[in-house]
Parts: sequence; structure tokens; C-alpha cells
Amino acid sequence: MSKSEHKISRRELLKMGALASGVTLLGDRNPANAQGGIGTENYPTSPWITQPFTDPLPIPQPLAPSDVSTWAVPPDPAAHQIWPSALGLPDPVFYNIKLQVASHSFTTSPVRPINKSGRPVSLYDAAGRLVSPSTRTTRLPRSTIYGFNGTFPGPLIHATYDQPCLVRFENHLAENPLNLPRGDFGDPELKFLTHLHNGHTAPESDGNPHHRPHGYSPGEFADNLYLNTCPSDDPTETQSFLWFHDHTHSHTGANVYKGMVGLYYMYDTMDCNDERTGWRLPSGEYDIPLALYDVLLDDGVTPHTGNHDQDGLKHPENWGHTFFAHYPNHGFVGDIMTVNGTAYPVLHVKRRKYRLRFLDCSISRLYNLKLATGTLRAAPGTQGQWELSGARQCMRFTQIAVDGGLLPKPIVRNDCYLFPAKRREMIVDFSKYLDGTPTTTGDVLYLVNTLAMTDGRKPTGTCSVPIMKIVIDGDPVTPDLSLMPDATTPLRTLPTIPNAAGLARCRRRKFELVRGGGTSEEQWQIKTDNGPALPFDVTRSMADVPFGSGEVWEIVNGGGGWVHPMHFHMEEHRTITRNGVPCKGDDISKEDVIGLEPGETVVMYRRFRTFRGNYVAHCHNLAHEDHAMMFGWRIV
Repeated sequence: MSKSEHKISRRELLKMGALASGVTLLGDRNPANAQGGIGTENYPTSPWITQPFTDPLPIPQPLAPSDVSTWAVPPDPAAHQIWPSALGLPDPVFYNIKLQVASHSFTTSPVRPINKSGRPVSLYDAAGRLVSPSTRTTRLPRSTIYGFNGTFPGPLIHATYDQPCLVRFENHLAENPLNLPRGDFGDPELKFLTHLHNGHTAPESDGNPHHRPHGYSPGEFADNLYLNTCPSDDPTETQSFLWFHDHTHSHTGANVYKGMVGLYYMYDTMDCNDERTGWRLPSGEYDIPLALYDVLLDDGVTPHTGNHDQDGLKHPENWGHTFFAHYPNHGFVGDIMTVNGTAYPVLHVKRRKYRLRFLDCSISRLYNLKLATGTLRAAPGTQGQWELSGARQCMRFTQIAVDGGLLPKPIVRNDCYLFPAKRREMIVDFSKYLDGTPTTTGDVLYLVNTLAMTDGRKPTGTCSVPIMKIVIDGDPVTPDLSLMPDATTPLRTLPTIPNAAGLARCRRRKFELVRGGGTSEEQWQIKTDNGPALPFDVTRSMADVPFGSGEVWEIVNGGGGWVHPMHFHMEEHRTITRNGVPCKGDDISKEDVIGLEPGETVVMYRRFRTFRGNYVAHCHNLAHEDHAMMFGWRIV
């Protein structure tokens, strides 16, 4: 756990008294959702979802392999630095994923437009006639997405260590047989790059713009080879939960927001999707991914005045469709929270243990999650649209994993704190409450976000927004064979790092995240060592690292009151200190994203093995990345 997470946790624990006493924690009530600063604008206020928690939670299912013999163009082993046979590994399992234009529904609930005072607009006059100027229906139109196989989230791949996968990603984004409205965001040239986030992957399969600046155009495909091996064959480097997403230069945020999100599980002999062996973690239907994503829906009266393709005009024809703009300043947050692409879904659970895999795939929003009971209260026009009145924490999480896989030992937690791109895996026992009282059939609790964030700069306070309803649905048909790991249960040993003397001998580099000058496209920059602050340049390497070496990198959040989730491609790191203090909690674990609170400095150790070539590091507030907070580096 990072120092920043300790600060949040202490604050949340202080609020526990308020939760226990039934005080509602309110979020932002500014219906205009105004954004300040250079190049920013007002957000629309999404139509109010009047009947939340009626749609079931969609749960992605494992994708079936593809028959490579049916591919018109076979994969080319020579296109890859290392083909599996060179490592004594079997041929890959092949998958075929198409980037497709499709439509997506966030909710089946009736909705009501919101006026600028934050109040719902009546759709009918006193005589019962439909009068809304915004829409002729109380149902939302389906929004257009660019999705992996045309879904959001996209496919889930079940991968196994030492069994490589080759995924062919095909660009079909120029095809639109249903003539769906494309809106005014997403790469205008319909290009894509797919990055397996946290994959130990060669540059040609990494999907990064430093290696392939121009992406893949319509009609082209990328064969991404994932060896699914540990660096140096070190089993302590084993991972568990990855995801893949678009990485097109300057349009990553727009393409991810438009639907380019997929999931990737990694299994080995101990974490093996089988409750009868290994660590006996909840498996199968009791192992559930929860991808968190906030969205804005167009109100039809807010001008589209972003920096890329927006025209500065109102678009009443877009009422109810997804709204997005590239903000060079704060970032982007929505006022509707979704889980696995559905707003306010319902998850029915049995009285047993579940493994919940949380992913923050939002553009900028941070979350702090709790399990609570309380009373729903309508709050149209606010961030979240609904509140949980009298919220009381009712269950705890047992955290078993972070970005880099399983922890050395479990951590019992009251909350789950997520930066963008972060993953946290939790075990929850739905058979009993916090005080030991057994649950009963029909009991209701909520997954609640308690962290208010009204722009992409940083969290702005507390709230109590229910984002998923959980219903206890009786006892399992078959016995629960999974085990609840406790504080004495050893899970994954951490990779070793050099001692103090060894670290002192390592090459040390410093990277500072700063606000830049220049054009609005270059508002965010990186300053390395004593050099100038620079925006991302696909032709520039800001660090040439010797193959096989280990280095100490210092990452500095350069101030200004911003949070930055900083992501490093190719190999995970171990955090050594945060603000000069040795790390503790889950902050000691290997990870791929450093959550930096305002003004924080983190020192980390990382190695550079297996592959050579071009990689990147960048802020995973994707609006910041798209406005140049990224740097290229290479292994030589």
C-alpha cells in the first residue's frame, strides 16, 4: 500500500463513524460540471437514469481459440524477435480479434433529461403530451463503440504460463454496415494499436507508438505474440490479471473511451482456476472481473469544443450518445459509473467466497470502493446520479493481488483504492457480514465509490455513490471448495532486488512530470535528469538502457496539485521508497503503474531483460498521455 493509500485509508477510517451513524456523504452537486483552465470546457449533464440496478452485470466469458489454418495470411515467425520454439515452448494458441464498429447500451432504464439547474426535465405537459425538445423517447439511444469483436468490454483471454498466445488484431473500423453515427471522437484515421498492459512483450507486439508511430490502418492487422513466460524463468515474476487496450498516438484516451478494452488472465500451477488444488482460490463462475468506467452522455445543448475533432457547436442529434473531448488540462470524468459496460448493474451471488478482479479502465477517475448497506436516494444532476443514504460498511475485502500479481501474503482491507489502469484482486465471503452475522437470501448490499472527483486533476472529497447492487441469492448448489487466505498464508514470493550497496552501484535516472508550455497538444511533459522538459516525440529516446541491466529510476510528480498514474511498459518494477520512506503494505509489491499523489516522489528498481527495442512510459490519465506526458526509451 502506498503512502497515498495510507492517507486515503486513514481519512476513510475517520469517516467510518459518519458511515456508522448514517450520515450521507455527498459528492459534487454542480450540475454544470464546469472545467477550468486552458483548453477546457463545460461538461454536459447526462440524462438521469431513473431506474438503476435493474440490469444484470455482464460477465465476460473466455474467448475460444481460432483455427489458424483458416487464416488467409498465416503468421510469420520471422516477424518476431523470439519465436516460442527458441525457448523450448510449444507453438502458440491462436486468437483472432476484430476491431469493429458496433452499438452498445449502457442501461435499459428509462431516463429523463436534466436542465442546467440540475433538475429533471419533465417529458410531458399537464395533458400528458410529450414535450421534451431533447428526445422523442425516454429510452437512451445505443451509443456507437469501437470494440474488440464489437463488444465493451471486449473478450477475456485465459492464458497459461509457458503456453504462448498469438492474437491477431484486425482493423475493420472503416466498415460500418449499419451506418452507425461515429460521433466526433476516436482516431479520425481509424487506426489502432493494441497494448497488452503489463505484458512482458517484445516491441513488435507491445503496441506502443515509440516502436510503431503510425499504428495499423483499416484493412491491416497486428500479430501480437505473448510468450507468457517469466523474465529469466523466475517464478516470482508470475502475474495474474492483465488487460489490453488501444495505444494510438494522441488518440489513446478517445479510443479506450470508445470501447477498446479487453481482459487477460494469467494462470500457473498454483493460481490455476481450480478450487481443488494450488492456493484453492475462488474459480470459474466465482472469479469475476469488474471493469470500472465512467461515462458522460450528451445533453444535446453543450457545445463540443475540445481540441481534436470537435466543431464548437451544439449537437441535439447526439442526445443520449457518449460525449467526449480531449482536454489538455485536467482530464476527463463522467457522471455515470458503469461496471463491465453497464450502468448500475446487479450481481447475484451465492453465500460463498468470490474472487473480484477490479480494473480501473476510466480515462482519469480514481475510485475508493467499499461494500455497504443503506438506502438509495436520487441525486439527479450530480456525479453519480444516485447516493446511498445512511451508508454503513458491511463487509471487508481480503486483498490477494495487485497489478503485478499475487501478494506475498493477503491484506484485510476496508476499502479498495484504484488509480487509472490499476488492478486489485479481492476475496469476499458473501456468507457473513463484518460482525459475523450470516447473510440470508434476498439481502442487498452495494459496491460504493466513496471518492469524489469532479475533474481529472485529483480527488475533490468524499461521496457515497452506489455503482453495483449485490443480491444474496441463496446457498451454492455445490460445496464451496475454495479457501480464504489469511495473514499467515504465503502466496507469491517477491522477486529479489539488490541490497543498498548494490542499488548504489546501479545507473540512476530521474524523470519529472511537469506542466508544459507550447501548444495545447503539449500541455504535459517529462523532464529527465537535468535536461529540459520535453513533450513526447516518437523519434526520441530519453533513456538508452543496456540489455540485461538493472537501474534505479526516480519518478517525481512535479507539483501543481495533480495526480498521475505513471505506467512503464515491458517489465515490472519494485518500489523502494515513497517520499524517502521505505514502502509498506501492497506498495512493496511488483507493479506496472505508480500512483503519484500531488508532489510525491517514488524511487523504483527495474530490470531490462529478454527483448531489445523501443518502449514507452506515460501517465495513464489518458488525457495527459494524449497531450504529450509520455517518453520513449529503448533497450540496446
